Amino acid sequence: MKINIGIEDEDRKAIAHGLATLLADTYTLYLKTHNYHWNVTGPMFQTLHVLFETQYTELALAVDLIAERIRALGEFAPGSYKEFAKLTSIKEADGIPAAQEMIKDLVKGQEALAKTARSIVPVADKASDEPTLDLLTQRMQVHEKNAWMLRSLLG
Repeated sequence: MKINIGIEDEDRKAIAHGLATLLADTYTLYLKTHNYHWNVTGPMFQTLHVLFETQYTELALAVDLIAERIRALGEFAPGSYKEFAKLTSIKEADGIPAAQEMIKDLVKGQEALAKTARSIVPVADKASDEPTLDLLTQRMQVHEKNAWMLRSLLG
């Protein structure tokens, strides 16, 4: 059945494509953060272990929200490593970096997610897609705050 939610087909597809990139970035950062949670060592172990868990848990919940918004727009959500690898702007880590490097890497990832979300705003705004705009605003808020919290650990 044809979708008739007040957003033109071309705009729906463009928004969904942007959200697919956001989904890929979110999932990639989720995996990286979870990896760092498991493998962090050093004097800040407990603090970072807990912080990384908080952040990867939030990212896991966000993945579902983003994918469901893509589906509500009538498109299929990417859901494989192969698809995510093609779409993401976040690079995987090589090996297990030291704790300070993990923090710096996660700052970059959080900032990348904020930028990806922000890049979708103009097309969603043009289409008057308030549900997507709301989702994007929430994502930017979370990622900017997470980046700030991680940066504050670096001094």
